[in-house]
Amino acid sequence: MNRQSVPTRLTIKNAEFYAYHGVKAEEQTLGGKYQVDLELYYDGFAAVLSDNVNDAVNYEEAMYVIGEIINGDSTSLIETLAHDILSMLLDKIPRLAKATVRIRKLNVPIRHVVDFIEVEQSLSRE
Repeated sequence: MNRQSVPTRLTIKNAEFYAYHGVKAEEQTLGGKYQVDLELYYDGFAAVLSDNVNDAVNYEEAMYVIGEIINGDSTSLIETLAHDILSMLLDKIPRLAKATVRIRKLNVPIRHVVDFIEVEQSLSRE
């Protein structure tokens, strides 16, 4: 193989969690269902050559980070959750160049009929 890099995007779709976030007191007491998508960008060259998970971005580690944040302290905003997930991912996974997260809050307690409310954020290593 004569390439020096293999741009790679690893994607996690519709990871589901039950958590206790929201502006309203009942959201933090009763909780609600959330879905998370995550896109992880890195150079996969070493992983392709070695065929070893230690040279890749491990999606189990990424799922652990999502769970730690979303099941952790309550926040009012899903924007805060998104930023905290991205920050921890960049801290814990050194080979990660960029990450994008989408968080969907299902069954939103508002007086409108919607499937979900979603926030999307990206963070890159500087």
